[in-house]
Amino acid sequence: MIAGPAFVAAIAYIDPGNFATNFAAGSQYGYLLLWVIVGANLLAMLVQTLSAKLGLATGRNLAELCRERFPRPVSRGMWVQAEAVAVATDLAEVLGGAIALQLLFGIPLFTGGLITGVAAFALLALQSRGHRPFERAIVVLFVVVLVGLFATLFRVDVDGADAAHGLVPQFAGTDSLLLATGILGATVMPHVIYLHSALVQRRLRTEGPDQQRFVLRTTRLDVLIGMGSAGLINASMLLIAAAVFAGSTLTGTDTLDGVFSGLEVAVDRWAALAFAIALLASGFASSGVGTYAGQVIMQGFLRRHIPLLLRRALTLAPALVVLGIGVQPTEALVWSQVVLSFGIPFALVPLVLFTRDRDLMGPLVNRRLTTAAAVVVAALIIALNLFLLVDFATA
Repeated sequence: MIAGPAFVAAIAYIDPGNFATNFAAGSQYGYLLLWVIVGANLLAMLVQTLSAKLGLATGRNLAELCRERFPRPVSRGMWVQAEAVAVATDLAEVLGGAIALQLLFGIPLFTGGLITGVAAFALLALQSRGHRPFERAIVVLFVVVLVGLFATLFRVDVDGADAAHGLVPQFAGTDSLLLATGILGATVMPHVIYLHSALVQRRLRTEGPDQQRFVLRTTRLDVLIGMGSAGLINASMLLIAAAVFAGSTLTGTDTLDGVFSGLEVAVDRWAALAFAIALLASGFASSGVGTYAGQVIMQGFLRRHIPLLLRRALTLAPALVVLGIGVQPTEALVWSQVVLSFGIPFALVPLVLFTRDRDLMGPLVNRRLTTAAAVVVAALIIALNLFLLVDFATA
């Protein structure tokens, strides 16, 4: 059975950073930026398909190929920035879990961060029983997120006509463009580009081109279902915020705790609890996946393996420092996305280069149209992230 890897990767597309961005977009601009979420999801499908195909065709993951095919100083530099990305990823996900625990149980943020770190470690410990138990646990948490948000979506009054109009590309000034850039530019998480190629590289053993193509078709279906589900979840966030908060007198709904409070006031306590439970499941699952990706990155670039507990401690420490010194959590989430944007070219450009190389990919090499689309996607995402970085630097 092949289904599963794409759902592990898809967790990165519904992490706490996505909660913050999508609810902010719906609160501030209603349905205006729904088309951005749909477009971002389509880009994610292409990128994750290329990543899975690379692992399938070569039997190696992206980090391993970068080490093998680039000069050593280049690959070591790529490893350093990839580790920085892993730390920024964990920061966002631990913060999300900590916020959810505070909203649900009144647990202090620092203690909540520790609990989130322990939960991620417990998830990763399932790998000792094989990859299936870990994937099943991630899928269960994925479903919790989906059910939690859809339970609220079906209870609010979404304007169908306005939502349909939101599928038409448009902006409402510079601020909406900036928020759209944040949604789209932060969509392709660099750590899951590395990860997806590793998730399929050793389990999908194929004999001959025909079997490879069959497995690739099945993998594409996995990506379609996994990423399509993530897209529906992201869209539900914006739709809820647009229906409940846009044009209302409620304030602070651009933060996660503000969304919780706003749902409690505008809908009811159950809607707020469903949001917080979905956020908690997202934080736990994405933190586990992020640590797993960090392992893949280190092993691929350095051929080194460190104990899982040490790996968890190293990536958890910066998040606990941020929580300990009292930085505003949602603001820290936003800054973590800026750091992540630095890593996108280092993962996306090699992915496109490798998957167009016939000597490396064999019969699974990209078609010219696929390569052209991938180049356009890479250029667009990199340009949007540069725009986002410049805006933050000059703000």
